[in-house]
Amino acid sequence: MLVKALLTLTCAGQFMVLLDNTIVGAALPDMQQRLHTGLTGLQWIVDAYVLLVAMLLLSGGVFADRFGRRRVFLAGVVVFTAASVVCSLAPSIGWLIAGRVLQGVGAAALSPASLALLAAAYPAPRERVRAIGLWAGFSGIGLAAGPLAGGILVASFGWPAIFLVNVPIGAVLLLAGLRVLGESRNPSAPPIDVPGTVLSVAGVGAVTYGLIEGGARGWTSPVILGSFAAGLVLLAAFVVVEARVSTPMLPLRLFRQRLFTVSNTAMVVVGFALMGSSFFFSQFFVYVQGTSILAAGLQTLPVSLAMVIVSPYAGRFAARYGFRVVVSIGLALAGLGLLALSFVHADTGYGNVWWRLAVAGIGFALTMSPLTGAAIQAVSPQEGGLASGVSSTTRQIGAVLGVAVLGAIVHTRESGGASFESGLNSAFLAAGAVTLACAVFTGLWLTAARTPRGVRAEQPGDQAVSERSLTTPPSRPTS
Repeated sequence: MLVKALLTLTCAGQFMVLLDNTIVGAALPDMQQRLHTGLTGLQWIVDAYVLLVAMLLLSGGVFADRFGRRRVFLAGVVVFTAASVVCSLAPSIGWLIAGRVLQGVGAAALSPASLALLAAAYPAPRERVRAIGLWAGFSGIGLAAGPLAGGILVASFGWPAIFLVNVPIGAVLLLAGLRVLGESRNPSAPPIDVPGTVLSVAGVGAVTYGLIEGGARGWTSPVILGSFAAGLVLLAAFVVVEARVSTPMLPLRLFRQRLFTVSNTAMVVVGFALMGSSFFFSQFFVYVQGTSILAAGLQTLPVSLAMVIVSPYAGRFAARYGFRVVVSIGLALAGLGLLALSFVHADTGYGNVWWRLAVAGIGFALTMSPLTGAAIQAVSPQEGGLASGVSSTTRQIGAVLGVAVLGAIVHTRESGGASFESGLNSAFLAAGAVTLACAVFTGLWLTAARTPRGVRAEQPGDQAVSERSLTTPPSRPTS
């Protein structure tokens, strides 16, 4: 009974985190109107959260192993819930962004700790796989429910409601967790890589600042050029530090494996194109086609529904046909779907829009779990958890860059006199072109150059190996 209660709690925690990923998109038009902000402010509302999740995800898993999975999970719930209250009460865009930063910190603790608790509670491999499948299923439900729930809440109560919905969920998780969850930790967990964590947050944050603010301040302004320069210096320092410390948060030696490097490069593109384009879906329906916020939430559902339906089969396809075939086809479909969206206009009927969203969603669904599986298979079995964590992190980094870069494209087009609709067409075109180029890249290079010691080379029909790679619980759990 206690184990089932733990399963319910961890799944509910992950559901809350993933719901927040998509529910905010439905509220962006209302936020823009009520907070009197522009495109740059909306970019920060999204990227402030995603940036912190991306940069703290690996450290969150180490924290859970080292200091106690129950303790970190409950701390993440408290921070995430309190931050949601801050967001809902935010009187200005600055307060809302600050609340989103805190939400990112909470999510980076809550999500990996929930998976760590689950893995510890189900030591039997078969039961553990089923439990992780349910955990992942709740993640998909959270993603799919976001647009619809966001549209209903915003239409009925305004944008603060999308954050207040987290409060009762968080309160139940905290009270039930205090009663149900038992503590567990890994005594041999590595120490926290504080310098690497700080440098990664600062470096990616500086580059993100330049990309988001460049359109408004001017790409050649001293502040923007300085932010890019500072970001490059900080990221170079990060590489130096990670190469020298004994327990780096990101072991650079993993990138000597071609399969690992190519899969994570492709995952950056997936995050870039998926999150960057999703940022504009609701805005397209509201500002270009003139629909209501509730209708926009419903109209964006084909993407998330396609991902929820297709994602469970992606691993099976990869086990049968190989990572390279499935990922390349998925990226090609996603790229074609985004290119098709670049030709949608204000007078395009929804019957000629939804299938473009669905094609993009199917394509992205075919890529994510096979790319994670490829990254895991590229390293030794003992480093599978770390490889999974790096894969999640690279996807989040791509998401940060996607919102920043595609937003910069729209902002630059508008500054040059083009309409918002034309700017969106250019953004979708750029996302589609990058995704199609990545499909060619993976088609050529998503193979193992050599087999690491203790790891078998991938065979298209080697279902047992591939499925184990996709479902083995990580030693450094991540979302």
